[in-house]
Amino acid sequence: MDRTPSPRRRQKLAELISDDIKRWIATEGMTEGDRLPNEKTLIELYGCAKGTIREALKILEVEGLIALKTGPGGGAILRTPNMEPASRMLRNFLHFRSLDGPQVYQLRRLLEVEMAVTVIGQLSKADLDKLEANISACESSYPNDEDQRRQRFLELEFHNLLARACPNPLLSFMCRFLNDMLRDLVVVKKAYVPERKQFDKANHRYHRELIDAFRAEDAERVRRLMEEHMCDAEHHMSALEGEMAEQLLVSLNTFNEPADASPLLRLVNNNQ
Repeated sequence: MDRTPSPRRRQKLAELISDDIKRWIATEGMTEGDRLPNEKTLIELYGCAKGTIREALKILEVEGLIALKTGPGGGAILRTPNMEPASRMLRNFLHFRSLDGPQVYQLRRLLEVEMAVTVIGQLSKADLDKLEANISACESSYPNDEDQRRQRFLELEFHNLLARACPNPLLSFMCRFLNDMLRDLVVVKKAYVPERKQFDKANHRYHRELIDAFRAEDAERVRRLMEEHMCDAEHHMSALEGEMAEQLLVSLNTFNEPADASPLLRLVNNNQ
């Protein structure tokens, strides 16, 4: 068996320069609003073409580390990156790996509980008011597909509000990332159809009881409620995925002739 390691891709000069600039930013302790050296200075410093420097700066811009401004007073200005670019890249990485609800919940059952316990005593009155407003918005629903979709997003946002208050940035990121994964699954699998009133009621109840436990700073109760909430949510997600799969099989079986099928199915049948 050939165990020769695969050769690593050789980094482009622009990537090496962008990595070096990031090390410099960290070493100098630069913060949001600080400026990088201008384009001419960077060209002289690295001894490379203008196009290479512009490519390196574009890499930093895409990663959310700088904003590029043109005109007088412009240039590369340092900014504090938000989590969206990193989350989006990780979700793209996992997109072609057939990720499903149970796999997400395998992690979420652990991390969401630890995050909830960590934010005890960290929630301000404004945070608690936002959580209350979120529940009220969830309970003001109407029986249509778009509102069901909005309901699922609001329920995930409840957990994002908790994660934003988490003092552990890695735990906060991981919990919000898993919520983003679930949001994607909701959209791709239309996990808001059909209406699931039992799931809605369970979510609302757990969220209200969690707020009470956070106000009381009752760590044991918070842990128990969040563990039950995650197990219940996983149960509903698994049931929903099974139901959606059955509906898909039924809908495919209704196509009796190639002419009745969707364009993609007709293409498959014609090529057989």
